[in-house]
Amino acid sequence: MNFGERLRALIEERGITQKALAEQLNIAASTVSSYVQNTREPDFETLKRLARYFEVTPDYLLAFHTDRTTNPLENELKRVFGSMTKEQQRVYIEQGKVFVKSNHHKSRF
Repeated sequence: MNFGERLRALIEERGITQKALAEQLNIAASTVSSYVQNTREPDFETLKRLARYFEVTPDYLLAFHTDRTTNPLENELKRVFGSMTKEQQRVYIEQGKVFVKSNHHKSRF
């Protein structure tokens, strides 16, 4: 997934428009559009502002991975988990435990 695709996914996940994001960050809507279309890349300061706004790291936005032991699904899981409220995180963990327990139960039969 490239920068534009990640940005589009974050925008959709937030349920906002590109125009609303542009207004929040005080940049032109056409600039956000060019980021999403991958025809332009943000400067460093704008990249930091985008990361702060979406509560992700610049590395996540750029799909830059230095940790060879972490796979992309783990990174996505961390990002989604980090965007939840504390109560949602507790429920998510409990649901995960149910999945793990279910897997162990199935493997015994």
